[in-house]
Amino acid sequence: MSDQPWTIERIRDALGNPALAQRFITEINKAPAHELLHVFASWERVAKDTLAAVERGREVAAAEARGEEPTGRWIDVTDRVLTEAARIRSRGAA
Repeated sequence: MSDQPWTIERIRDALGNPALAQRFITEINKAPAHELLHVFASWERVAKDTLAAVERGREVAAAEARGEEPTGRWIDVTDRVLTEAARIRSRGAA
């Protein structure tokens, strides 16, 4: 990761998703002075986690492109997701 200091602009850019970036900008703009550092630190943590997830995704994609199994511990939740989707559909959701 970059050694550049975290700024409002850098956090906004790191979030990637325009809706999430707008939420951050709104929260930072509306934060009272005594809460500003807390709001900034919270979003900085989200930005760092987002960048780490993107990097991890790139590593997984590169491993798969080489025909390798991605490193790490993976939990298959396919059955749970399919069961939940069926439950939701049975209630008439799209």
